[in-house]
Amino acid sequence: MSHGEAVGKSIGIVLIEDDDGHATLVERNLRRAGISNGFMRFADGQEALDYFFGEPTPGEHARGLPSRDDLANYVVLLDLKMPRVDGFEVLRRLKETPSTASMPVIVLTTTDDPREIERCYELGCNVYITKPVEYDAFIEAVRRLGFFLQVVKLPPGQRYASA
Repeated sequence: MSHGEAVGKSIGIVLIEDDDGHATLVERNLRRAGISNGFMRFADGQEALDYFFGEPTPGEHARGLPSRDDLANYVVLLDLKMPRVDGFEVLRRLKETPSTASMPVIVLTTTDDPREIERCYELGCNVYITKPVEYDAFIEAVRRLGFFLQVVKLPPGQRYASA
């Protein structure tokens, strides 16, 4: 097994996306790009916050969700425009909470408004990718993202020491 395969297999994806079509495209193309391990999808920001910060539910493992202790090797793909709780609020909560602050967050959204991009970086997002509306360009962006996730090196599971 090459080093690249080991890195690719060690990274899981948390997709927070309300559009079923976009979610299916992202998942399918990430799998084609070789990201075949852990994949979770939440349909809106509230579902994601419930998972990350709510009380653990007995059905989490039955639904194939990883233990929250395993999240050090996950990357979050986050849409901004969602019902109930938007991506800005999810990003803010993830980055201000010590147990999730080190998770890389990639904002994947249809807007290229400079104010929204700036706000995402201020809140702590790691990468901001605009979803092209054109189908082929979107697929190509997701393929590149899959390649990026295979070669990116995440810090080894760091545990937070209380101050």
